[in-house]
Amino acid sequence: MKISVVINTYNAECYLAEALDSVVDFDEVVICDMESTDSTREIAARYGCRVVTFPKGNHTIPEPARNFAIQSASHPYVLVIDADEVVPAALREYLYSLAGGDACPDGLWLARQNFFMRRFMHCYYPDYILRFFRREVADWPPTIHSMPQIDGRVEYMPRKRRDLALLHVVDETVAEQWVKMCRYTDNDAYRRREKRYGTGALFYRPLFRFFKIYFLKGAIRDGRAGLIKALMEASYQFMIVSKIIDGRERGEW
Repeated sequence: MKISVVINTYNAECYLAEALDSVVDFDEVVICDMESTDSTREIAARYGCRVVTFPKGNHTIPEPARNFAIQSASHPYVLVIDADEVVPAALREYLYSLAGGDACPDGLWLARQNFFMRRFMHCYYPDYILRFFRREVADWPPTIHSMPQIDGRVEYMPRKRRDLALLHVVDETVAEQWVKMCRYTDNDAYRRREKRYGTGALFYRPLFRFFKIYFLKGAIRDGRAGLIKALMEASYQFMIVSKIIDGRERGEW
């Protein structure tokens, strides 16, 4: 059974070539570009990808373009990756073996290895993401960090098979991640704007998040990088609650 790889892009020249190197043996690679202003489209053309365009407009996240990208694929099964993710050869072989069998699920949650400050982060593994599915049964909501809705049977990739996990190769600085957090928390605060958070939430939500990431999820095993990441996760929750309270007091929602 043939598989299409779908990648949503916007100004992705820094990592795209590495991602494309890892998917050259798939049957088709579709790049859904949101009007990049760098060399993203030229890189895609050099690799022989099929490039389609989704108008960027005011979008700051790729989710509104996901369905368009998926429906632009030609083959029954679709693997969706981001421009800063790499597909190991073992995962490619596993997916083709699965797609060629009678027991292939309609959707498959893939594990992903994440890196921060140039080291693998135990606290995020397996970070399951629903990225492999039959094209005709998938519907992807246009909200930030959403996952596709699959009309059918869904399974999980074996957790212990780290050799099958996607590699999230982005190596952003702490400063770059703070900038991204500001953008993401804007979206998350708006999505949760009906929450009636009080003053206490400014304390307990960041504190609980830190405890969960650092102790329960194992960031304590990741040294100084783990401590920094756990504190950033706590700050993320503080920013969301602060923005919700601020928006409510300003009468914005």
